[in-house]
Formats: sequence, C-alpha cells, structure tokens
Amino acid sequence: MAFKLKGKEEKFFSILENHAALTYESAEMMERVFKGDISKEEAFLEIDTKEKAADELVTETVERLRKTFITPMDREDIQLLIDQLDTTLDNIKEIMDKMVMYHVGKPSDGAIRMSEIVVKCVKHINKSIGYMGSLKKDHVKVEGRVHQVLKLESEADNIYHEEMAKLFTECTDPIEIIKWKEILSAMEDVIDGCEDLVGTFRRVVLKYA
Repeated sequence: MAFKLKGKEEKFFSILENHAALTYESAEMMERVFKGDISKEEAFLEIDTKEKAADELVTETVERLRKTFITPMDREDIQLLIDQLDTTLDNIKEIMDKMVMYHVGKPSDGAIRMSEIVVKCVKHINKSIGYMGSLKKDHVKVEGRVHQVLKLESEADNIYHEEMAKLFTECTDPIEIIKWKEILSAMEDVIDGCEDLVGTFRRVVLKYA
C-alpha cells in the first residue's frame, strides 16, 4: 500500500514523530543524569514538561481518530503506536522520579551503560517512526532498526542480571539495594517497552509495505 498523504491524514504521522522526538529528548536527558552532566531535579522538571506535551499529543490523536474518516493506517495501529510511545516516555519519567525521590548516589557503570542503551533504543524508534509514512520505500530501514533494538535489548538483559547480582552480593546497605533494584527494574521496563514497539513496527510493515 502506497500512501498519498495530505491534510488530516499526514497529521497523524506528524503527531507520532513529535511524540517520538519528545521521548528521545527525555531519554537523552536521563542519560545525562546518569553520567553526572545534569542534576536529577533539573532533568525531572524538563522531562515532566515533555511528558505533559506528549500527553496532549495522545489526546489529539484520539480526537483526530474519532473525526477523520480516512486514516493512513488502521485506527488501532495508530492508537497502539502512540500508546506504546507514551508508555515509554512515562517509564523514563518514572526512573527520574525514583532517582529524585530516593536521593540516590552515583550510578554504577552497569547502570550508566543501561541508560546509554535506553537512548540508543529510543533513537532507533524515533528514526523508525519517521519512516511510517513511506513504508513502501523504507521498510528495509525499519527492519534494520528493529534488529538493532533487539540486539540492544539482549545486551541490556545481560547487564541487568549482572547488576542485580552485584547489588545482592556487594552492597551492604539494604536501603540502597531497594532503591537501585527499583531503578534498574524501571530501566529494564523501558527497554522491554522498546522491544514491544519494534514488534509493532514489524506488524505494521507486514500490513502496509
């Protein structure tokens, strides 16, 4: 199916791209916190602002789906994409919320590596969303980015298990164990959510490319 987009139809892809950009910017900001380049508090406020803007895009998507007779994809596919993007951003915000609320100290090298993987995964998703309006031409590019996210998810899974093992064998403060266990689990949720998103990309490619 080749899309000939104009007006209301094209707007759906613009909304998805804007949301994906907000999600990527939030992931980058989170990574900067883990690397000590910005304070937890400052980042949380910035991400909270982006999350509110993203919520408005979700609302706009729902309203447009109700009012638009012809959509460039099935309504449920558009709704699923925006919902999964929004869950990803919500989970990034949750990580920052926990870091601020728990007053955590310096992240471990493994935690920093996981933050880097989050950014890489979200970058691939951001780029893939940009191809949604031209799948006939760009479906191979989408598949390439899907493959990269799956590789990153596997790498993150190994790091996550290593970090959890270190927490319980090397950390002597039970409170710190609880704090970082929750944060690492939240980071794992973000990356698993990225895996879910690229699964949706694959289904969309099969339907429309």
